[in-house]
Amino acid sequence: MMKLSEKFGRQSGYSMLELVATLGVLAVLVMGTIPMAQNAHKRQKEQRLRDALAMMRRAIDEFRRDTFGACPQGMVNSVNPTIPGGGGAPADPRSRVVIDDCTIFDTENLDRYPPSLQILVDGVKVRSRMPTMISGSGIRDGSLQATEINEEKEIIKVYLRELPIDPMTGEQDWKLRSSYQDVGSDSWDDINVFDVRSSSEEEALNGEKYSDW
Repeated sequence: MMKLSEKFGRQSGYSMLELVATLGVLAVLVMGTIPMAQNAHKRQKEQRLRDALAMMRRAIDEFRRDTFGACPQGMVNSVNPTIPGGGGAPADPRSRVVIDDCTIFDTENLDRYPPSLQILVDGVKVRSRMPTMISGSGIRDGSLQATEINEEKEIIKVYLRELPIDPMTGEQDWKLRSSYQDVGSDSWDDINVFDVRSSSEEEALNGEKYSDW
């Protein structure tokens, strides 16, 4: 007669074939999960790249808007000669200040885009587009002289809190292009910053190169 312990011992546990089959199924599941996790991580990096590019391009455009009417005696005249009586160059209604530092514009940067990305972080001197209006005699409580009323404090406007890092390279090695270069230019001409792209030549999930974004 078979012992009771031997009977239950044969019924418990798994055979070698069952263990191999189970491990095989788990291996297939794991191997299928790894690419999905890698793609999810890559997709997150791509979104961070899109956000960084959009942020820098908005800052470049905002800087450009604030140059309308800046330094009219300099390289670019803010007066339209085709309009009778001159006519000032219309400013974008989104621009509340005008850049008040002519030293950052050289004779080559006629379009007045920012001369570098770093200047968007460092900031530039600006002044309000609206004149300071003081009613009455112009002197309040006798504490200010007439010549002091129109004096304006120096205002520095910053367009970027910091220069973002390219999530694809891990560096601040952005590829720059001026307004005088075509899209396929290999190197920056140092005139101005019209556009910024990733310096990574890797392919995105959609098949495009990050440097073409």
